[in-house]
Amino acid sequence: MTEASNSPVLVSEIFGPTIQGEGVLIGLPTVFVRTGGCDYRCSWCDSLHAVESRFRHDWKPMTAEDIWGEVTRLSGGEPLTVSLSGGNPAIQSLGDLIDRGHGEGYRFALETQGSLARPWFARLDTLVLSPKPPSSGMACDLTALTGCVEAAGEGPQTVLKFVVFDAEDFAFAREVSAHFPALPVYLQPGNHTPPPADGEGTIDIDGLTERMRWLVDAVAGERWFSARVLPQLHVMLWGNRRGV
Repeated sequence: MTEASNSPVLVSEIFGPTIQGEGVLIGLPTVFVRTGGCDYRCSWCDSLHAVESRFRHDWKPMTAEDIWGEVTRLSGGEPLTVSLSGGNPAIQSLGDLIDRGHGEGYRFALETQGSLARPWFARLDTLVLSPKPPSSGMACDLTALTGCVEAAGEGPQTVLKFVVFDAEDFAFAREVSAHFPALPVYLQPGNHTPPPADGEGTIDIDGLTERMRWLVDAVAGERWFSARVLPQLHVMLWGNRRGV
């Protein structure tokens, strides 16, 4: 896909500083830029307000400069990591924003399911590819995922992150990661009580903890010693609250 310079970005929300709650950058102080729109409809999506088209009137078209003004206001002008999320942020044109922030010492991480490869992936600092497992109801396109890895090249730190709900998801993670042996792998238990589109709902921490224990046992039992098992730290701390 080509990118038009200065194309507006549909933004669902910008918030922080808070911490990155999952994956390779877990615990790192971060400002989040959540874009609107997604090419997937996962059964357990935890950010429907940034996915479903019925919320599109809440998404604000913003230029890279507009977004940057809000990021620097939130961060007080102190460089930190900016996480580009969604929805699927790869739908948007984010190259100008990345270049703008790099000029002031900020770092950029992006998480995507790996369905769309973009040339500006190579300008990221961290690229998290999170192929969706069978429990999501979506199909993984290995060709598209490979295209994302190739688009990133040697530019960012590229990793794989899998949400795991059950044994079928675990087998999927093992199978897909085997195609990319050079990429670090992060596993996290799936949140089976995600928020409704228009609220927070309740969170089943005990259920998540039980699934986390099961996932640790699965990794140890399979001797998958290169994988890292991590929780969703933000869910443990704040449940399904937004903007944290």
